[in-house]
Amino acid sequence: MNRVTLQDVADRAGVSMKTVSNVVRGYRHVSPGMRERVQAAIDELGYRPNRTGRSLATGRSSMLGLAFPDLRRPYFAELAHMFARVAESRGYRLLLAETGATADGERSVLHDREAGIMDGMVMQPQVLAARDLDGLRRGMPIVFLGEDPQPASADQVAIDNVAAAREAVEHLLRLGRRRIGFLGHETDRLSWTSTLRIEGYRAALDDAGLPVDPSLLVPRRQDGDARDAEEALSAALDAGLELDGLLCRDDLAAIGALRALRRHGLDVPADVAVIGWDAIELGASTAPSLTSVAPDTRALAERALDLLLDRLDGLEVPGRHVTVGHTILFRESAPALR
Repeated sequence: MNRVTLQDVADRAGVSMKTVSNVVRGYRHVSPGMRERVQAAIDELGYRPNRTGRSLATGRSSMLGLAFPDLRRPYFAELAHMFARVAESRGYRLLLAETGATADGERSVLHDREAGIMDGMVMQPQVLAARDLDGLRRGMPIVFLGEDPQPASADQVAIDNVAAAREAVEHLLRLGRRRIGFLGHETDRLSWTSTLRIEGYRAALDDAGLPVDPSLLVPRRQDGDARDAEEALSAALDAGLELDGLLCRDDLAAIGALRALRRHGLDVPADVAVIGWDAIELGASTAPSLTSVAPDTRALAERALDLLLDRLDGLEVPGRHVTVGHTILFRESAPALR
């Protein structure tokens, strides 16, 4: 049986090969009607892209890199899964790398880049400064994720952390909470992510006419996991901290907080309402289930790959900084108002 070709699909759909190629690659500027028409022909003929042939014809590998600081963290694992799904829908596969949240790890990923294997990379840096990244990213298109300031020439996708933190605290205020803490930021050097989330936290309290009590800012210890957050909040409660609401830097900190509060005989949400961040799947199974700030991970993956594929197609413009949406995923730990 002869292999179905791109030309076969084009003939069946009555369009050009370029249009079929754009649909196969997931190019976003194809009209819905045209995409449906081409997809019907693809399904009818059973067309499957020939990756080897496309690589030889275009000089591309159809492989993209994805680099995260720590793949043990559920948020990064779930985000990598989303990227893999979106990349596959556009005819690409992913090579996954872990930087270890170290300067050497980030430098190695950007310096090596598996020359000839990857067409481009999406990366969430955590340590290297913008000037370092700018000097290392030459030679291959890269899109940065996250909040850290990046070079003006670089493409970047993030959520509005200040606005999201403000909305989370405003929800706690509407629940009648007035002693609202922030749990889980770093003990030594405050990351840009924590800086922005604390800024939104402070802004919401200021809008409500409430002072920010420094004792309500509870840093997490070295490893930044749930156990560290549990121990940090337990120590603060032992020292006399009183609170009735809590915004956590991430869901791991919130899971630790649930354990610490239960150990101290405090009910969630009756005594302390808790909001996490990242909306990881595990949050649906905690007791109580976890209300959380939910970044739009699909939009994040889609927009990052949009920017990257634009660059692969030869687009030369100044760096584009894109903000995607977020919601508050209401569950039992800080329920929605009726």
